[in-house]
Amino acid sequence: MTDTTLMAAEAAEGPEVCARFLAANHERLVELGQALRSAPPALVVTCARGSSDHAATYGKYLIETMTGVPVASAALSVASVYAARPVSGDALLVAISQSGRSPDLIATAQAYKDAGARVVALVNDETSPLAEMADVLIGLKAGPERSVAATKSYIAALVALAAMVGHWSEDAALLGALEGLSAGLGEAVGRAPFGLVDLLGSAANLFVIGRGYGFGVAQEAGLKLKETCGLHAEGFSAAEVRHGPMAIVNAGFPVLGFAGSDASGASVREAADEFAQRGAAVRVLDALSTVAGDSLAKLAGHPALEPILMIQAFYPEANALSLARGFDPDSPAHLRKVTETR
Repeated sequence: MTDTTLMAAEAAEGPEVCARFLAANHERLVELGQALRSAPPALVVTCARGSSDHAATYGKYLIETMTGVPVASAALSVASVYAARPVSGDALLVAISQSGRSPDLIATAQAYKDAGARVVALVNDETSPLAEMADVLIGLKAGPERSVAATKSYIAALVALAAMVGHWSEDAALLGALEGLSAGLGEAVGRAPFGLVDLLGSAANLFVIGRGYGFGVAQEAGLKLKETCGLHAEGFSAAEVRHGPMAIVNAGFPVLGFAGSDASGASVREAADEFAQRGAAVRVLDALSTVAGDSLAKLAGHPALEPILMIQAFYPEANALSLARGFDPDSPAHLRKVTETR
């Protein structure tokens, strides 16, 4: 197997995907922002699984910190297994999917729509059932993604959520930073912040920690290490990891951290320092670090965008680790590209 994989090639498309998404969806995002300000929802409900659900975690922090509207994650089995119907009132349902074809996701979105909720779909396949039933379709514009491991579609979902919330909240700083995000992603592609091949070449278990805007990418990094590298990697909030899981962190235990430049990053650094004092093998991708040129904080231009650069830098390392451990990152065992759960 060569170093050239679909996962590596698709992850490297992040900068192009970001630029294409923002150009294609500008007018629709402006209109959506205006609609949400004119008739604000009392509640936002996210509807997603897997990597898309980790993007939803990122969206939760954006929406709650920038608009004040509470965000809940839909339990998809409520609609698809139990056939229960929500009483959603003036809720906004945000469905996030690469394929837009999983029956439980579609059933949940339809249940909320039938109850009167507005449905916004962030979906890569714009011919999918989810795209067709949405009140507002925001195409992710990532292009065909053939590797089972989602990379560029996840980056597109993060960009979509940041842009949606930026227009909703009319946050000039965030919207301005989005204009330079594609260039920042281009700078992040070539970085190798963790040294994963040396750190995890023979590992079996690890924690990945983040907090706030960075929690969703910590979850995503843990998932990628599971599916492409055969590792038992668990993503935790830097606060939650102190409520029991930290008991197993001792000498040699690997810990990866994603630390932003905002107040949440301090919590990640504190947890990482505590683990390091126990002899754990700790690596932190710190947005404030200037070890490899400009810091990610400077490249992002806004704390909310730093996680997008972080995951862009992480994916090539995960690909290299997968190959070093003898796996095929494009075709993980027992997995398919489109998972149709009911």
